[in-house]
Amino acid sequence: MLNAVALLDKYYPPGSDAHRILLTHSQNVATKATAIAQALPAGTVDVPFVTEAALLHDIGICFTAASSLGCFGDLPYLCHGIKGRELLEAEGLPRHALVCERHIGVGLTGAEIVRQKLPLPERDMLPTTVEERIVAYADLFFSKDPSKDGRERSIEQVRDSLARFGKEKLEIFDQWQTMFATG
Repeated sequence: MLNAVALLDKYYPPGSDAHRILLTHSQNVATKATAIAQALPAGTVDVPFVTEAALLHDIGICFTAASSLGCFGDLPYLCHGIKGRELLEAEGLPRHALVCERHIGVGLTGAEIVRQKLPLPERDMLPTTVEERIVAYADLFFSKDPSKDGRERSIEQVRDSLARFGKEKLEIFDQWQTMFATG
C-alpha cells in the first residue's frame, strides 16, 4: 500500500503550517471518504485507493498563492487540482492524479471553464468513477481554514456553499448525498 503521508512529507516540510493544515484537512476527508466507501456494497469500491486518494487530493496547494494556508506559490488557488495531477502523474500515480484534478466542488465542465474564464485547461474535470465522487463529496464537508478546527460542515452548509454555483451543482450534490449518506 502507498504511504500517502510520506508523499505529502516530500512536498510539505513536516512542522510547517502548510503541512499541518493540509494533513489535518486530508485526514478528515480520508476518514469520511473511507467510511463512505466501506459502507457501500463489498467489491463495488476500491477502499484502499479511496483512502490514499483522499489523503493526496490537495497535494498541489503548496504551489498556489494561499498564504492563509502557509502556501506561497505563484498559481491561483483554483489550480491546485491540476498541479496535484502533475505531481502525482510524475510520481507514477495516474489514478490518484485524476482525483486531484476532478475533485474541485462537484466537478467542472470545459464549458464552465471557458464561460467563467477560469485559469484552467479547457476540458471537463468531472469525477467519473465512484471513488473520485466519494473523495469530492467528502471534501465538501471540510474547510482547510485553520479557524474552523477541522469541524465538519452540515449538509445545509455544504448546500449553501454550492448554491452560488448554480442549481446543477446542487442537484449533483443531492444525488451524491443519496448515494453516500452513511446515516
